[in-house]
Amino acid sequence: MESNIHRYTEFFILFILLPVSFVFNYSFVIKLILGVIGFVYVIYILLKVEGNTFKINPNLNWKHFWKVTFFKTIIIGVLTTIFVWYTSKDSLFNVVLNKPFLWLAILFVYSVFSVYPQELIYRTFYFQRYKNLFVNHQILMLVNAIVFSLAHLFFKNSLVILLTFVGGLLFAFTFHKTKSTFLVSIEHAIYGCWLFTVGMGEMLGFPT
Repeated sequence: MESNIHRYTEFFILFILLPVSFVFNYSFVIKLILGVIGFVYVIYILLKVEGNTFKINPNLNWKHFWKVTFFKTIIIGVLTTIFVWYTSKDSLFNVVLNKPFLWLAILFVYSVFSVYPQELIYRTFYFQRYKNLFVNHQILMLVNAIVFSLAHLFFKNSLVILLTFVGGLLFAFTFHKTKSTFLVSIEHAIYGCWLFTVGMGEMLGFPT
């Protein structure tokens, strides 16, 4: 049986040391290798240690999920549209209007190859591995949001850190309630695709 010391060490390396190291200037190839090793380790632990089967729960409450997600999307949509309008009006819906094929391609690549791996690491793995290390679920979710924002430190943008912290709280809450990687991945993809669509893609590292 694994000790808490092992899990604390694992947590520190994967969720603090590694993402913070990406802020510093060293070989991109080395960063890529470290990231791949970390991801392979996460998948191995989920499969071999945690016994995760990666199956979609057939009893998901889709109606409630879409109702809540729609409400949150409307709020995010209004706030971000106003933000882009006042800070960079030329960027507002620029990509979807002027480069629709790029827009569609990025939405697909982002949703499939970025969102799902992030959710496996920051929700599925995190919650299964570390839920017993925290005194309550509120702290568990708060720390989850913090480390999720740390994963975006390499952007070196305070607004990105704020957005990903808020997003981390939303995703942590959804995962805590649904226990579904699939549902939280859908929610994550919706918000991320919207930010790209409304004109905040360049700030978040999307090709524009």
